[in-house]
Amino acid sequence: MPAHRRASPDHVIIATWEGHGGTPETYSRGVRWAAALTLVLALACPATTAPVPAADVTVGCRGQQVPPPPAAEEELVDPAPGPLPWPDEPVGGPGMGTCEEIGPEGAPELTAESWVLADLDTGAVLAAKAPHARHRPASTLKVLTALAAIRTLDPNTVVAGTAADQAIDGSKAGIGAGGQYTVRQLLAGLLLNSGNDTAQALAREMGGDAAALAVMTDIARELGALDTRPATPSGLDGPGMASSAYDLALLFRAAMREPLFAQTTSLDSIPFPGYGEHPGFELYNSSKLLARYEGTIGGKTGYTEAARHTLVAAAERDGRRLVVALMRGEQKPEPMWEQGADLLDWGFDLPATTPAVGTLVEAAPAPPAPDTTTLAAGSTLTAGPDASLVLPIGLGAVGIAGLVIGGLALRRGR
Repeated sequence: MPAHRRASPDHVIIATWEGHGGTPETYSRGVRWAAALTLVLALACPATTAPVPAADVTVGCRGQQVPPPPAAEEELVDPAPGPLPWPDEPVGGPGMGTCEEIGPEGAPELTAESWVLADLDTGAVLAAKAPHARHRPASTLKVLTALAAIRTLDPNTVVAGTAADQAIDGSKAGIGAGGQYTVRQLLAGLLLNSGNDTAQALAREMGGDAAALAVMTDIARELGALDTRPATPSGLDGPGMASSAYDLALLFRAAMREPLFAQTTSLDSIPFPGYGEHPGFELYNSSKLLARYEGTIGGKTGYTEAARHTLVAAAERDGRRLVVALMRGEQKPEPMWEQGADLLDWGFDLPATTPAVGTLVEAAPAPPAPDTTTLAAGSTLTAGPDASLVLPIGLGAVGIAGLVIGGLALRRGR
């Protein structure tokens, strides 16, 4: 027998027969005994194998576990964060594991690479495209930032602006050194004008960026937004930043249950404090959906060069409230707000009896229960509290037991 092949029980029993003067009849009887015991033990004691590393298991859609290239300069760190793990089952139901479109026919043409249309009140997902594909959220992440601030800060707490707030990259609400702002006012700057400066001020009040990101991560995990990993409080690109259309819809639904969030995101404008020699001014909501789509009750847009255009919004019509989330879209041939409006129009035209293809969960799915039918490697099987038979679990034990029975049968035959 070649050295690289393991000896099977049959080979061992043949050697026993030949080496001890047995006959083919006794050998055959031994094989039958061994085979019978092997089958019984194999059924009772399944073989254990070495666990497969999580990185080697492919779950979900190929190429969608991390946001697509090219990476933003801010994401390039060494070592780079590993991808978020896929859950054992798609959050929201099996239909949410699709890599393509799911739902009724007739969905509008959208530039977004992934999107979700759902009932804001029941959580029923009516249609979607690659809902769990991971993309960069850009400023739609501010929905999670606002949720974290509302849950951890007193809205009447006064926060001082800094020169660093004023110097931050990207869109700003207009705070600065010497300014005094309530958390309530900072939330308005965050949601109405997508202020990266107000995101930084809120994070500082929560204990700094690291502490704020930890709170945001905990909330995402608690709610079941398992595609979401915040890297910056503002949504600016950062190492490992990720979310999904499913998560954005889920987070927005959770945020709309907070009265302060729902009230703030629906505002057309609000008086805003000045700082130093800069007088106060009127802060306007930059949402084109809110301004141009009848029934809009709130929303958030986002853009970075790496993320492209993102949007999450909700509207109400005839007592029915729908939420849409679009990720990695483009402004041509139709602006993103119009694409969101098209999706909302189509959703409102769907019958109320349209079957759901998934659901926006209320909380993270419970981890799978351990399999009590299979014992861990190295466990023992006993026949009762005072049993004298103790067998190591695994096919090695099955083979040994087969050899013992086979050998006994041979000896009786001799």
